[in-house]
Amino acid sequence: MVSRLIGFRSPSGALRRAIELGEQGKALEAFPLLARAAKAGLAEAEYRVARCYLEGVGVPPSRAEGSRWLQRAASQGLVEAQTLLAALCVHGLAELKDKAPGDQAEHLFAAEGETGPDFAAALDWARRAADAGSAQGQAILAYVLTHGPDDIRDLEAAHRWYERSASAGCPEGCLGYALSLAPRTKDGEGRRQVAELLRRAAEAMLPTAIYLLAVLAEQGIGVQRDPKAAADLYRHAAEMSVRSAQLRWGLALIEGRLVAQDLINGESWLRRAALAGDAEAAALVGDLNLRNGDLPPNYTQAASWYRRAAEAGHKAAARALGSLYLTGAGVARDPDEAARWLRVSAAAGDQRSQVDLANLVLEGAGSPDDPASVARWFEQAAASGDLVASFNLGLCLAKGVGVERDEQQAAQWLRQAAEGVTQAQYIYGRMLVEGRGVAADLEEARRWFARASEAGVLDAEVALAEMMLNARGGPEDVAGALALFEQAAGKGHVGAMFALGALHGGGHQIPADRPTAQRWFRAAAEQGHGHAQLMLGRYLAAGAAGDQLPGEARLWLECAMAQGIDEAEQDLAQLPEVPDPDTRPEPPMMAVVI
Repeated sequence: MVSRLIGFRSPSGALRRAIELGEQGKALEAFPLLARAAKAGLAEAEYRVARCYLEGVGVPPSRAEGSRWLQRAASQGLVEAQTLLAALCVHGLAELKDKAPGDQAEHLFAAEGETGPDFAAALDWARRAADAGSAQGQAILAYVLTHGPDDIRDLEAAHRWYERSASAGCPEGCLGYALSLAPRTKDGEGRRQVAELLRRAAEAMLPTAIYLLAVLAEQGIGVQRDPKAAADLYRHAAEMSVRSAQLRWGLALIEGRLVAQDLINGESWLRRAALAGDAEAAALVGDLNLRNGDLPPNYTQAASWYRRAAEAGHKAAARALGSLYLTGAGVARDPDEAARWLRVSAAAGDQRSQVDLANLVLEGAGSPDDPASVARWFEQAAASGDLVASFNLGLCLAKGVGVERDEQQAAQWLRQAAEGVTQAQYIYGRMLVEGRGVAADLEEARRWFARASEAGVLDAEVALAEMMLNARGGPEDVAGALALFEQAAGKGHVGAMFALGALHGGGHQIPADRPTAQRWFRAAAEQGHGHAQLMLGRYLAAGAAGDQLPGEARLWLECAMAQGIDEAEQDLAQLPEVPDPDTRPEPPMMAVVI
């Protein structure tokens, strides 16, 4: 009853009584009095009614009504209202559009969501508050001038407003001024000033300031290096949901840096940062699932986290995800999906992804636009002296991938790459042998094969051995050729296995050793070498190395015929159904053809 009488008697009395009731926790009784005073045009009452709507105190929350009353109070010059309204505009939480009287009740119950920053309105209201001396308004104005669109951005003016706000003791001003001052600082005194500003903002419990102060404490910038203090600050900021702090704190726990190692909690913090949108944290969780301690790698989980990071633009995670699709680890093998993620990483400048994508494109995977992109990346990198890019550009030119086929240019780029890329040494050697894009030069080719062979390129070992055996590009060296063939065959080179079969078959200045020849022919035949299948069939048909096995001989000759070896069909036609054990014809000798 007393409250009602006061409200009827005087708007200012209603405001005073409402404030008293509010301080006593009687928000429901206070609000009608505030509303009466606000309707009478008292700016402070309008501001308090706005706060009630925004915070849902004594009345159902409504951002629209809160914004409307806040705008009325701000228009009357109430600095607190101007400051709060500017802050809401920055965060896209203000609704300043005028509504017709009939729409207001409906709008009160409409769904509310962020509409994006309104920097123009924020600039207007913040400038009014800043000019009136509000330190917080000055900080908001500086923020708008720093982060607003280009047409209102003014970093120098923002720096000055941040300085004024910080001088007045505003924590947000201290943080903003520290961030603005840091890149301008060139000496120890300036760095100490930045650290002091961050300390003041951190004491006011601003999460970002706490995190940045932790970085300074860890690195000893502007303050004495203090790992323990850094760890405490990282943990504190992480608990306040600062993503970057969660990442740093998680890494510190995993690596045992700054604090005792705790792998479980460390991964938990990385996951929290990743779920909050930190791409680096998501990529690290993916890495952890691949390493997985003493347990087998969890490729499925790794793929899930790599995808989260890759979708946020993390190029290393995109490459890792592409690699999983290439191998089918944790996901279904899919060359096109692999190409998609390698493309993301490659477009971001990751050279390894560019190479991997190029290999996929050369195999026919990827999108129609990939070849041109691949060739362009390699051309740009090759022009700057990158030998790997020169090698890949040479391959693109040789095969016409993304560019018009040009073997002459291909040879030039491959020759450049050969100075440091062993595979380029072998391919350039082949071009010299065949006279493709460059004049044939067997002697030079043999030198390049030798260099690549010394570096362990299997095809180069075999190519060099063939030239040594047949005295091409240099003197004959049968023993050296035999050693190289044996070396390459021991590493699984099928052509070298076939060559050893031919050498031990006789006629190459090496004593005939038919059992050894048959063993090498069999090794090559089992790996699909057509001519080795032909020779193995002949040996088994003739019993040249021991027992005569026409049934198995027929099988190998049929395999050779299926690969288009014409002689196999002739041998099959001559193969007797029932072999005469006393008739063992000599198998024909085979030239060494790689």
